[in-house]
Amino acid sequence: MEVLLTMILIIMIAGSVFSLHAKDLLSAIVSYGIVGFSLVIAFLILKAPDLAIVQIVVETISLIIMISVLIISTGEDLSEKDMVKIKGKSYINVRNLYYILFSVVAAFLLVYFFILATGNLNPFGSHETRMATEYINNGVKDIGAINLVTGIVFDYRGYDTLGEATILFTAVMGVLAILRLKTHKQDL
Repeated sequence: MEVLLTMILIIMIAGSVFSLHAKDLLSAIVSYGIVGFSLVIAFLILKAPDLAIVQIVVETISLIIMISVLIISTGEDLSEKDMVKIKGKSYINVRNLYYILFSVVAAFLLVYFFILATGNLNPFGSHETRMATEYINNGVKDIGAINLVTGIVFDYRGYDTLGEATILFTAVMGVLAILRLKTHKQDL
């Protein structure tokens, strides 16, 4: 498990560095997506499917909004030609080949790690009460809450709840920052 997490972390760092040094905004957004979807796989490896579900929803919505804003605001990054003419001869645009190769390799790695991560989960419908039995038997006594579900969410699983809230807050702030940049460009 540690080896898988290390490999996922390396992919996330590479995606982050690439997004910082990308020449165009679409490449930066795609590499940002690689970081987010890698985090989904890391959550699955760590057996936190609730966080993985929140992250995949937020990541997908964020990517759709960011790509939509990019397409609406400018078409310059998307108008690059597949063939380049130099001194009358046509050459294949190597940058597009790199983008395609990078996307295929990244997609393959994400699917591969997703399959590995989901293989470690319990089969659908199987019931494992590793922690639930402890919560049910001692929950009311330990936390003093009448509502056991609320007590579990805010006491026993407080860090998970904080993580989910942090993911949602970060996604909302990122989208608002991008939309705010767009409105400032229109005002100028």
